[in-house]
Amino acid sequence: MTNQRPVRTLLFSTLYPSSVRPGHGIFVETRLRELLGTGQVHTKVVAPVPWFFSTDPRYGDYARVASTPVRETWHDIDVQHPRYFLPPKVGMSIAPLVLYLGAKAALQRLLDEGFDFDVIDAHYYYPDGVAAALLARHFKKPVVVTARGSDINLIGNFAVPKLWMRWAANRAAASIGVAQALVQAMAMLGMPKDKLRFMPNGVDLQRFCPRPQQEARKELGWPDAPTLISVGNLVENKGHHLVIEALSSLPAWRLVIAGEGSERSALTQLVDRLGLAERVQFLGRVDQQQLATCYGAADILVLASSREGWPNVLLESMACGTPVVASAVGGVPEIVTSPIAGRMLTQRSGPTIATAVNGLFAHPIDRVGVRAHAAQCGWQGTTAAQLDLFNQLVSSPAGGQHA
Repeated sequence: MTNQRPVRTLLFSTLYPSSVRPGHGIFVETRLRELLGTGQVHTKVVAPVPWFFSTDPRYGDYARVASTPVRETWHDIDVQHPRYFLPPKVGMSIAPLVLYLGAKAALQRLLDEGFDFDVIDAHYYYPDGVAAALLARHFKKPVVVTARGSDINLIGNFAVPKLWMRWAANRAAASIGVAQALVQAMAMLGMPKDKLRFMPNGVDLQRFCPRPQQEARKELGWPDAPTLISVGNLVENKGHHLVIEALSSLPAWRLVIAGEGSERSALTQLVDRLGLAERVQFLGRVDQQQLATCYGAADILVLASSREGWPNVLLESMACGTPVVASAVGGVPEIVTSPIAGRMLTQRSGPTIATAVNGLFAHPIDRVGVRAHAAQCGWQGTTAAQLDLFNQLVSSPAGGQHA
């Protein structure tokens, strides 16, 4: 069914980029921009950020987040960043309430300015989706919530968040999972099965595209040697330490790690202890354009995560023609469906990673075939499914609203 006018959506999530954190939640922005590209949707964004008392640089990332503008135009989209305060110790249990209270005035401001949104499009189920459900009840609007991975697979193991999420799922018009495995986990959590939808993330095939490997290496200043790349926040569950351990059994290889996080010091110490400093390079935070160049310069991406929803890095790497070695968690088996695309790990360990890398590299890598595999995962299907869902809600405004 086609609506007579563009649907007005209010995207709500703490996972959204800003001028201060341009790479934060970029996968949410990418899906929105694909949707806006149809011309059938008008959107405003409310992306709350945690309150902090100072913007003094000595406080590091806390201060950097505190310097986020209250309102800005980011990539031609109107974005508000209201503040919310999470008290220590009890923060997880009351997070949806403080998010709701912190954001309510921002939504009212949009209504007062004449943007009478049709539906709240929330991302990340806890606490964001629950707060969005509270806002939807207050403003008498339908809400759609997209789960991303750890919100279900990790936070869903805690009693209070689980109860909150079940309530929100019953209140929502639909709950979206970005992987079939995630949709199944949402059902196991007790969310209404008739409201569950599968809408995978796609990949930007224009931004992430093949280029001559030697040219990319020259641009980055990388030596001409077999190179692994590991991408993601430097936290334990991403498994960067396992990739470093694997390098000990891969004497001809280099490893490049893209990302920043709390485990940086521990990973650096591990590299030094294993005598790998000459073969490991930490890039820190990398923007999307440089990341595409890094994928093109590398031979294999390794993702050794202990949990994932729908890891975009796999599709990004493949779109650049670079195959992958990845843990068989979350949506990974739904992405790595062909030997051309790469290998899945039978277990998460350094030796297993080394074996998979050697097995993949023992045969000529078909970078054209890897790209063709990724090209099947564009955004068209998900964008069409979103439009159809939003149009249904506009045609039946009461749909999905429950006390």
